[in-house]
Amino acid sequence: MVERACSGDRSALGELYQHYADAVYRYMFYRTSDPVIAEDLTSDVFVRMVEGIASYEDRGLPFSAWLFTIARARLIDHWRWSGRKRVVSLDDTTRDALVDEHDPIERALSDQRLAKLLQHLTDDQQDVIILKFVQGLENTEVAHVLNKNEGAVKSLQHRALRRLARVMAESHSHQDEERATA
Repeated sequence: MVERACSGDRSALGELYQHYADAVYRYMFYRTSDPVIAEDLTSDVFVRMVEGIASYEDRGLPFSAWLFTIARARLIDHWRWSGRKRVVSLDDTTRDALVDEHDPIERALSDQRLAKLLQHLTDDQQDVIILKFVQGLENTEVAHVLNKNEGAVKSLQHRALRRLARVMAESHSHQDEERATA
Protein backbone atom coordinates (compact mmCIF):
# COMPACT_ATOMS: atom_id res chain seq x y z
CA MET A 1 0.00 0.00 0.00
CA VAL A 2 2.83 2.43 0.90
CA GLU A 3 4.74 1.58 -2.27
CA ARG A 4 1.63 2.20 -4.36
CA ALA A 5 1.05 5.52 -2.58
CA CYS A 6 4.67 6.55 -3.18
CA SER A 7 4.21 5.94 -6.89
CA GLY A 8 1.14 8.21 -7.00
CA ASP A 9 -1.73 5.74 -6.57
CA ARG A 10 -4.56 7.88 -5.16
CA SER A 11 -6.56 4.91 -3.90
CA ALA A 12 -3.52 3.77 -1.88
CA LEU A 13 -3.35 7.25 -0.31
CA GLY A 14 -6.99 6.86 0.65
CA GLU A 15 -6.29 3.44 2.15
CA LEU A 16 -3.41 4.88 4.19
CA TYR A 17 -5.71 7.61 5.46
CA GLN A 18 -8.39 5.07 6.40
CA HIS A 19 -5.82 2.89 8.14
CA TYR A 20 -4.07 5.61 10.18
CA ALA A 21 -6.58 8.47 10.63
CA ASP A 22 -8.02 7.23 13.94
CA ALA A 23 -4.58 6.61 15.43
CA VAL A 24 -3.31 10.06 14.45
CA TYR A 25 -6.50 11.68 15.74
CA ARG A 26 -6.16 9.89 19.11
CA TYR A 27 -2.55 11.05 19.40
CA MET A 28 -3.59 14.64 18.70
CA PHE A 29 -6.58 14.46 21.05
CA TYR A 30 -4.50 13.07 23.91
CA ARG A 31 -1.96 15.85 23.41
CA THR A 32 -4.45 18.74 23.04
CA SER A 33 -7.59 17.58 24.92
CA ASP A 34 -9.56 19.43 22.27
CA PRO A 35 -11.46 17.47 19.60
CA VAL A 36 -11.63 20.40 17.16
CA ILE A 37 -7.90 21.10 17.34
CA ALA A 38 -7.20 17.37 17.12
CA GLU A 39 -9.29 17.14 13.93
CA ASP A 40 -7.54 20.13 12.38
CA LEU A 41 -4.09 18.81 13.23
CA THR A 42 -4.99 15.35 11.94
CA SER A 43 -6.06 16.87 8.64
CA ASP A 44 -2.78 18.79 8.45
CA VAL A 45 -0.81 15.59 9.06
CA PHE A 46 -2.46 13.86 6.11
CA VAL A 47 -2.01 16.88 3.86
CA ARG A 48 1.70 16.77 4.70
CA MET A 49 1.73 13.02 4.15
CA VAL A 50 0.31 13.47 0.65
CA GLU A 51 2.78 16.29 -0.07
CA GLY A 52 5.77 14.24 1.10
CA ILE A 53 4.86 10.68 0.16
CA ALA A 54 6.89 10.76 -3.06
CA SER A 55 10.07 11.32 -1.02
CA TYR A 56 9.27 8.68 1.63
CA GLU A 57 12.08 6.16 2.11
CA ASP A 58 11.64 2.82 3.83
CA ARG A 59 14.33 2.73 6.52
CA GLY A 60 13.27 -0.51 8.13
CA LEU A 61 10.69 1.07 10.44
CA PRO A 62 6.94 0.88 9.99
CA PHE A 63 5.26 3.62 7.95
CA SER A 64 3.53 4.72 11.16
CA ALA A 65 6.87 5.93 12.58
CA TRP A 66 7.22 8.34 9.65
CA LEU A 67 3.60 9.43 9.98
CA PHE A 68 3.89 10.06 13.73
CA THR A 69 7.07 12.04 13.12
CA ILE A 70 4.98 14.33 10.91
CA ALA A 71 2.25 14.41 13.57
CA ARG A 72 4.67 15.37 16.31
CA ALA A 73 6.22 18.13 14.17
CA ARG A 74 2.76 19.47 13.37
CA LEU A 75 1.84 19.44 17.08
CA ILE A 76 5.04 21.31 17.99
CA ASP A 77 4.18 23.91 15.34
CA HIS A 78 0.69 24.22 16.81
CA TRP A 79 2.02 24.87 20.32
CA ARG A 80 4.50 27.43 18.97
CA TRP A 81 1.80 29.30 17.09
CA SER A 82 -0.76 29.18 19.90
CA GLY A 83 1.83 30.09 22.52
CA ARG A 84 -0.03 28.38 25.30
CA LYS A 85 -0.94 25.05 26.81
CA ARG A 86 -4.08 24.05 28.61
CA VAL A 87 -3.91 23.80 32.38
CA VAL A 88 -5.98 21.04 33.92
CA SER A 89 -7.12 20.92 37.51
CA LEU A 90 -6.19 17.82 39.43
CA ASP A 91 -9.86 17.49 40.42
CA ASP A 92 -10.77 16.92 36.77
CA THR A 93 -8.40 14.01 36.27
CA THR A 94 -10.05 11.16 38.08
CA ARG A 95 -13.24 9.17 38.08
CA ASP A 96 -13.95 5.48 38.14
CA ALA A 97 -10.91 3.66 36.80
CA LEU A 98 -12.85 0.74 35.36
CA VAL A 99 -14.19 1.38 31.88
CA ASP A 100 -16.18 -0.84 29.57
CA GLU A 101 -14.06 -0.46 26.44
CA HIS A 102 -16.95 -1.69 24.26
CA ASP A 103 -19.25 1.14 25.38
CA PRO A 104 -18.57 4.20 23.18
CA ILE A 105 -19.58 6.63 25.93
CA GLU A 106 -17.31 4.97 28.48
CA ARG A 107 -14.52 4.85 25.88
CA ALA A 108 -14.91 8.60 25.23
CA LEU A 109 -14.83 9.33 28.97
CA SER A 110 -11.75 7.15 29.33
CA ASP A 111 -10.06 9.04 26.47
CA GLN A 112 -10.89 12.36 28.15
CA ARG A 113 -9.53 11.16 31.49
CA LEU A 114 -6.29 9.98 29.92
CA ALA A 115 -5.90 13.25 28.02
CA LYS A 116 -6.30 15.19 31.27
CA LEU A 117 -3.85 12.98 33.13
CA LEU A 118 -1.29 13.36 30.35
CA GLN A 119 -1.38 17.14 30.79
CA HIS A 120 0.64 16.62 33.99
CA LEU A 121 3.60 15.23 32.02
CA THR A 122 6.27 16.91 29.94
CA ASP A 123 5.78 16.96 26.18
CA ASP A 124 8.32 14.17 25.62
CA GLN A 125 6.77 12.05 28.39
CA GLN A 126 3.32 12.51 26.83
CA ASP A 127 4.64 11.46 23.46
CA VAL A 128 6.29 8.33 24.86
CA ILE A 129 3.16 7.22 26.73
CA ILE A 130 0.84 7.86 23.78
CA LEU A 131 3.08 6.37 21.12
CA LYS A 132 4.05 3.33 23.17
CA PHE A 133 0.89 2.43 25.08
CA VAL A 134 -1.94 3.96 23.04
CA GLN A 135 -0.51 3.52 19.53
CA GLY A 136 1.47 0.36 20.31
CA LEU A 137 4.78 1.44 18.79
CA GLU A 138 7.97 -0.36 19.80
CA ASN A 139 10.75 1.52 21.64
CA THR A 140 12.80 1.71 18.41
CA GLU A 141 9.89 3.32 16.59
CA VAL A 142 9.21 5.76 19.44
CA ALA A 143 12.91 6.65 19.51
CA HIS A 144 12.79 7.37 15.78
CA VAL A 145 9.69 9.59 16.09
CA LEU A 146 11.19 11.53 19.00
CA ASN A 147 14.70 11.60 17.51
CA LYS A 148 16.12 10.05 20.70
CA ASN A 149 17.90 6.83 21.53
CA GLU A 150 16.08 3.85 23.05
CA GLY A 151 17.66 4.42 26.46
CA ALA A 152 16.22 7.93 26.56
CA VAL A 153 12.80 6.57 25.59
CA LYS A 154 12.93 3.98 28.40
CA SER A 155 13.96 6.67 30.88
CA LEU A 156 11.16 8.99 29.75
CA GLN A 157 8.67 6.13 30.01
CA HIS A 158 9.82 5.27 33.54
CA ARG A 159 9.60 8.89 34.74
CA ALA A 160 6.23 9.39 33.04
CA LEU A 161 4.70 6.31 34.64
CA ARG A 162 6.02 7.33 38.07
CA ARG A 163 4.58 10.83 37.61
CA LEU A 164 1.20 9.47 36.49
CA ALA A 165 1.09 7.20 39.53
CA ARG A 166 1.80 10.19 41.82
CA VAL A 167 -0.84 12.36 40.13
CA MET A 168 -3.43 9.62 40.42
CA ALA A 169 -2.55 8.98 44.08
CA GLU A 170 -2.77 12.70 44.87
CA SER A 171 -6.11 12.95 43.12
CA HIS A 172 -7.53 9.93 44.97
CA SER A 173 -6.27 11.35 48.25
CA HIS A 174 -7.94 14.67 47.45
CA GLN A 175 -11.23 12.89 46.63
CA ASP A 176 -11.04 10.90 49.89
CA GLU A 177 -10.61 14.18 51.84
CA GLU A 178 -13.63 15.70 50.10
CA ARG A 179 -15.78 12.66 50.92
CA ALA A 180 -14.69 12.78 54.56
CA THR A 181 -15.68 16.43 54.90
CA ALA A 182 -19.01 16.01 53.05
